[in-house]
Amino acid sequence: MIIVGELINSTRKKIKEAMEKNDSEYIRNLAIKQDEAGADFIDVNAGAFVYDEIEKLAWAINEIQDVTKKPLAIDSPRVEAMAMGLKLHKNGKPMINSITKESERWKQVFPLAVETPALVLGLCIDDNGIPDEADDRVKIADHIINDLVKGGKNIQDIAIDPLTTPLSVNTTYGMTVINTIKGVKKNFPDVKLITGLSNISYGLPSRKQVNRAFMVSCMVNGLDGALIDPLDSVMMSIIFAAEAILNKDPYCGNFLKAYRKGLVVKE
Repeated sequence: MIIVGELINSTRKKIKEAMEKNDSEYIRNLAIKQDEAGADFIDVNAGAFVYDEIEKLAWAINEIQDVTKKPLAIDSPRVEAMAMGLKLHKNGKPMINSITKESERWKQVFPLAVETPALVLGLCIDDNGIPDEADDRVKIADHIINDLVKGGKNIQDIAIDPLTTPLSVNTTYGMTVINTIKGVKKNFPDVKLITGLSNISYGLPSRKQVNRAFMVSCMVNGLDGALIDPLDSVMMSIIFAAEAILNKDPYCGNFLKAYRKGLVVKE
């Protein structure tokens, strides 16, 4: 599983406060903790700063890269900020988070997506919004993938987010995500499926339990990665165990390694 540590996001109150104060210690410690917990990418977002996003994003990227060699997921609503972040990036292959089939967003982000070696995360959204039906989301994914490949993007550097929406709004939405994963994987086996899981439980009690159950359900059906809190040790333990059960961990090597490092809870 590709684990994208989601915690350094300015929409979270403590992160916004740390960025406002240029609190290096707080941001650095959170990056280190996510790295040590098993994150493959560290997501960084300063989008809550309407007027100085580029400055705050640059500061955060530099702070994070001083303490971890993990690649970053550059997460921004503004193409200027994203382009700056990609230029500053220096550890491995970054992730562009994200591109959609909304006309303006596509026009802005497409050049970055095809001109850089980054992993590109495409969201199943077009000018009509987020479709309710899985088949419609799969069609949007098809357009994103085909157009990126035509533009010269390596298909193995493309990921699709099937878009997780709350069960509390509609109890079919969990299956919509699962069926979107299955549909995209059927059409494009080499494309990665990566989603943010926590929206599934919005408005419900015991959210972590819902998120964990949803993670396993999605993994069984082909999910390759997730934007999650890697400091949730139970969630991470479930991921390591599920990978072994699904024959994605030869000889349970990753599970045993994680256990020895204290990343798997004992009960």
